[in-house]
Amino acid sequence: MKAHTSKPLSLSWWILIFFSANALLGAAFLSFHKSERRIYRKEPPLAEISEFSLNTQDGKIFSKSDLLGKIWVMDFIFTRCAGPCPLLTSRMMELSSKLSKNHEVKLASVTVDPSYDTPEIVSSYAANIHADPRQWIFLTGSPHEITHFVKEVMMQPLAAEPDGMPAHSTRLMIIDKNAMIRGYLDGNDPEVIQKILMEIGNLTHESS
Repeated sequence: MKAHTSKPLSLSWWILIFFSANALLGAAFLSFHKSERRIYRKEPPLAEISEFSLNTQDGKIFSKSDLLGKIWVMDFIFTRCAGPCPLLTSRMMELSSKLSKNHEVKLASVTVDPSYDTPEIVSSYAANIHADPRQWIFLTGSPHEITHFVKEVMMQPLAAEPDGMPAHSTRLMIIDKNAMIRGYLDGNDPEVIQKILMEIGNLTHESS
């Protein structure tokens, strides 16, 4: 009786085995990578937001209590700005698009030129960029209220250029559901949107 001998595998079988092994390794890597992304870091709050009172583009009063219960991203602009404001607004527009289905996050843009940027002016500005008022609000107030809010409450710089136009922060602020400042991110950073989304993910996980 002849002993049974196995035939050597053909080239096509070896190719199939090679690609199957690579697919398994790739799946294992993705699984590990996803598990890494689930490791959230918890950074302590930078400061608690104190009491304030401003006006929305609809003329409604907006205060600290309105921040509670939601994650907020906030920037500082003015409507006749020819400097960094268009870039900051484009960042907020991108965030608005990416977060349109996330009802836990709100956006706020604060004018630093309140003498010109009345509620009517900022309302028109918001309408021109198709900002959804249910998600993205615009805030103004008296010069004293704005100066107090920017410099004392949010601890951001605010001065005047030689031509009288405001010189202001280009940071985007992240505020948690307890009205705590959790991050300052440079609006000029090309990766700022990705960084903000990661911070929002961290805060969402933290609050849950």
